[in-house]
Amino acid sequence: MKWFRRRSLRARLTGVSVAALAAGLVAGGLALIAVLNFALLRSINQDALATARAVADLVEQNALSDPIPATVGVQVQVVDAEDRVRAVSATADRLTPILYPDELKSLPNGRGTVIAGDRIGVDGAVRVVVVDARQGAETVHVLVARSTADVTAGIRLLRITLLVVFPLLVLVLTVVSWQVVGAALNPVEALRSGAEEITGGARSDRLPVPDSRDEIHRLAVTLNDMLRRLDASRARQRAFVADAAHELRSPLTTMRTELEVAQRLPDDTDWPALSADLLTDVERLSRLVDDLLLLARADDAATRPAVRFVSVDLSEVLAGVVSRYPSVTSSLPPSVVVTGDPDSLSRVVANLLDNAVRHSASSVTLTLSPDAVITVTDDGPGIPAADRERVFGRFTRLDDARARDAGGSGLGLAIVRELLRQHHGTITLGDASPGLRVEVRLPKS
Repeated sequence: MKWFRRRSLRARLTGVSVAALAAGLVAGGLALIAVLNFALLRSINQDALATARAVADLVEQNALSDPIPATVGVQVQVVDAEDRVRAVSATADRLTPILYPDELKSLPNGRGTVIAGDRIGVDGAVRVVVVDARQGAETVHVLVARSTADVTAGIRLLRITLLVVFPLLVLVLTVVSWQVVGAALNPVEALRSGAEEITGGARSDRLPVPDSRDEIHRLAVTLNDMLRRLDASRARQRAFVADAAHELRSPLTTMRTELEVAQRLPDDTDWPALSADLLTDVERLSRLVDDLLLLARADDAATRPAVRFVSVDLSEVLAGVVSRYPSVTSSLPPSVVVTGDPDSLSRVVANLLDNAVRHSASSVTLTLSPDAVITVTDDGPGIPAADRERVFGRFTRLDDARARDAGGSGLGLAIVRELLRQHHGTITLGDASPGLRVEVRLPKS
C-alpha cells in the first residue's frame, strides 16, 4: 500500500470514494439480479401452480377436454397411479410422463421441481409442478411444465447491460468525485499556500478563512488563533530578551567601568571598596540570572521543576523571612498549616517584602490570618488601579529610573504570581490609604 500512501490526498480520497461507490454498485447489481431472478421464477411457479389447480378442478368435475387447453410454452399432463398418461395439452407427450416415476412419487402435492428442458423437447430449464386430483375413486396427478428460458435470457441480458453500463458509470463517478474532492480541498490548498507565503514573509501572519462554516473553517480559525498566540509569544520573547540584556548590561557596565578605572589608576584605587562594589554587582547579577532561570523554566513545561508539596507551617516560614527585615512589623498566629513548597513560599514573601521596603515611606506591616491569608501593607506611593494588573508583567516598572536605582529588576511580582499559580493561590493588590495593600491567599491543608 506504499504506492497508495504516496499519492496526493485528492487522489486517495477520489480512489477511496470511487472504490466504495463501485463496490456498492456491484453489490446492488448482484442483489438486483438475484431478486429479479427469484421474483420471475416465483411468478413462473405460481402461474404453473394456478394452471395445475385449474386442470385438477376440471378433472374432479369430469369436464376435462382433450387436448387440455394451455397457454403457449406450457405443457400439461394428467398421469394416473400407474404412470400412464390420461390426457395432455397440445404440445405435451402422450406416451411419456414429464417426470420419472421416482420423481413423481417423491414430490408432494402442490410442490414443484426443476428438470432439464431437453427431456420434454424445449430449451433451458423447465419448472414442473404437481397437483393431485380425484377422478372417481382414483387419484391422478396433474403435471404442468413451464420453460424458464425467457427468464434466463432476461437475466443474461440484464447482466450484459450492467457489465456495459457499470464501467461507464464508474468512469463518470471518478470524474465527478475528482472534481468534488478538488473543490472540497481548495480551502486546504489555500491554507497551505497561505502558510507558505507566511513562512516566506510575503504576507501577513494570517491564513485565509473560507466562507463555509465547516471543519476547514474551524481549522483556519484555530490556526489563526495559534499564529496569533505564537506572534504574541514571539513578541514577549523579544521583549524579554531585550529587557534581560538591558538589565544584565547595567551591572556589567558598572563593573567594567570600575575595573578600567582601577587599571589606569592602580595606586589611587581603594581595592577593598572596589571588591565590595564588585561583589554587590555580582550578587545583583546572580539574583537576576536566578530570576530569569526560574521564569524560563516556568514557561517550559518540559524543564519546569516539580514543586515539592509538603505540610508547611506558614507562620514559621513567615517568621524566618521577617527576621531578615528589621523594619518590618509582623503579626503571626501560632501555627497555620498549608500544603506547599517551603522555599517557594519563602521567596513569595521575600519578594513582597523587598518591594514593600523599597517603596515604603516609613513602615511595612505583614500579617497572617488563620485562613492562610498573607497581607503585606506599606505606606509608600501605592499603585494606581489601572496599573495593578500590568505590574505582574516581566520587567514592568511604573517608574523606570526610580526602580532601577532602588535595585529592582521588574521580575519580583511576576515570580510571585508564577509561584502562587503553582500553589493554586491568588494575589490581589489594593489601597492601604496611603500606600499599597497586597493580599495573598493560599489553600489550607
